[in-house]
Amino acid sequence: MTIDIKEQNGGYTAEMAGRLDTPAAVQAAKDFQPLMDHADKEITLDCTQLDYISSSGLRLFLSLRKETAAKGGKVIIVNINDEIKKVFMMTGFYNLFEIK
Repeated sequence: MTIDIKEQNGGYTAEMAGRLDTPAAVQAAKDFQPLMDHADKEITLDCTQLDYISSSGLRLFLSLRKETAAKGGKVIIVNINDEIKKVFMMTGFYNLFEIK
């Protein structure tokens, strides 16, 4: 699992690749810290190369959403594959996020 964070257009984009499973979520939580620190901005999670997300990964996304809501920012999720979209639909996360 890799996460590449870039500052763009006054916000941040995190490009994720690999499997966001339970073991990877521990490191991903640390990697997400710059996003948490800038939760007052628009944050885009680019899932083009994200192959899988576990409940631990979903919890990480939810934590980021809560932080941005508290600080006046916003999370946008882009380019999710069909499998991850199914997970988002089954868990109700699809309605919690702006997904493009």
